[in-house]
Amino acid sequence: MSGINLYGQALGPGELRRRVGRLEQVAGIESFTYDDGPERGVRALRVRTGTGFAFTVLTDRGLDIGDAEFRGMALAWSSPTGVTGPWYYEPEGTGWLRSFHGGLVVTCGLQHAGGPSEREGEPLGMHGRVSNLPASHVARPARWEDGGCVLEVRGQVRETRVFGNDLVLSRRITARVGESILRIEDAVENQGWSPAPLVMLYHINLGWPLLSEASRLVGPGAPGEPPEPHEPGAPEGSETWDRFAAPTRGFRQRSGYHRPRAGADGWAEARLENPRLAGGLVLRVRFRPEELPEFVQWTMTGEGTYVLGLEPATCRLHGYPAERRAGRIIDLQPGETRRFSLEIHVEASEHHERKSA
Repeated sequence: MSGINLYGQALGPGELRRRVGRLEQVAGIESFTYDDGPERGVRALRVRTGTGFAFTVLTDRGLDIGDAEFRGMALAWSSPTGVTGPWYYEPEGTGWLRSFHGGLVVTCGLQHAGGPSEREGEPLGMHGRVSNLPASHVARPARWEDGGCVLEVRGQVRETRVFGNDLVLSRRITARVGESILRIEDAVENQGWSPAPLVMLYHINLGWPLLSEASRLVGPGAPGEPPEPHEPGAPEGSETWDRFAAPTRGFRQRSGYHRPRAGADGWAEARLENPRLAGGLVLRVRFRPEELPEFVQWTMTGEGTYVLGLEPATCRLHGYPAERRAGRIIDLQPGETRRFSLEIHVEASEHHERKSA
């Protein structure tokens, strides 16, 4: 791709530089630190692409993505906990929920995802530890390439212990100036000396106003194919899996498993459409089923907890023993690396229709 499209103008790097004193006038990455309550001390980076698409990278929370917006409209659900500092993390049982801030992307893993479980006598807390680990070696360059500008955040998150496994997640988050696309490229390496279990689940949390009773979910499987219920024989809500109620008192959360279907390019896509929001808004989640063969849909349209979870993953949520029996635990050998890619696109529906025509 050559050039930058900003505010209806196609500009080369030189033309943009002629118009601004510094890139940050229209786009860029800025660092800050939260300073109140349980959020105090959490380091973060704010990324703006110049299209009205902006998001926060949480340096001290596994390089996850916190709040996100498009043209002033919130995309992600935020929980009452706020961006709780990792030093308050409670690993036992469901203590993970005490620091589950919501946000656009929360990483679950690296050695467990799902509810509390046990591995060879070791208790495994809900959804693992990685989202509560601070990153190191963090860099945030803005570089010019192919006639455009790429905003990048990269760093490493290490999940290890003495006499235990040693997994290192190297994460690269990129977004191009003039586009409303976020890309995550992850590489997990086993730097230990024995095989280590690996699971990855990207917990994408979409909220109001993107999520409403006007919203519809499309994909990631065959057109109109409902998800398999998390609990066998639980048909409740299966006929309305792609539509969503207004906030409902006493709503019981439900989860299901889609069968992702890759296109000719090897990518699968789940799309949340809201035709009534600002003339139509579409958010697309793209991933490679070769890397992330499972896809969890979490629907929780209760009062306050009004959220749709779209979750590409390597596993399901039945607990370590069941996932091991089903063959969904990766045994990462010493020195081996597994890679995962994820993209989130946001666009006005009329733009999507023009591209598809």
